[in-house]
Amino acid sequence: MRHGGSDRQQQFGLSPWARATAGEMRAGLSPHEAAAQLREWVLLGNGYMRSRKIRFRRSAAITKMAGLVMSAAATIILGIQNLTFWAGLGFSLVALTTVLNSVEPFFNWRSRWVFAEEAQHQLYKLQDDLERIVATKGPAELSHADMEEIYLRYGDIWKKFGAQWLEERRRGGGLG
Repeated sequence: MRHGGSDRQQQFGLSPWARATAGEMRAGLSPHEAAAQLREWVLLGNGYMRSRKIRFRRSAAITKMAGLVMSAAATIILGIQNLTFWAGLGFSLVALTTVLNSVEPFFNWRSRWVFAEEAQHQLYKLQDDLERIVATKGPAELSHADMEEIYLRYGDIWKKFGAQWLEERRRGGGLG
């Protein structure tokens, strides 16, 4: 289960934050120590996903609300047609709404939020499975095979998250 830092980064496409916090699995760990290390990584990954999810959800909500407010204000202002200032302001708001509505799909915060939500769910499931294995087996009964399966699932979660992110970028749905 020993993987060098750069190999792990390339293999799993971890975020900069996750690479800095995940560290490297030390050689010669007992299965129980490996379980503790993997649990720490899963908890750190879950914290990262939680922060991303919150940020993306907030950005999506702010963008949608701002677009709604500007669109409503523009509609009301354009209804007052005999004032040149208001008509100009209304047209400005319509222009800003158009810009805002084209920026949201570019950054695609909503789908990024959903990706983070899905990854966090998978990390919680992985944490539950790891804790169940540790709780039902004594330290002497834990095997490296048990920990290898958890470790591979951990890497698969990050691979899937990274692949979804890259696919969304390829489709033109966001900066990433």
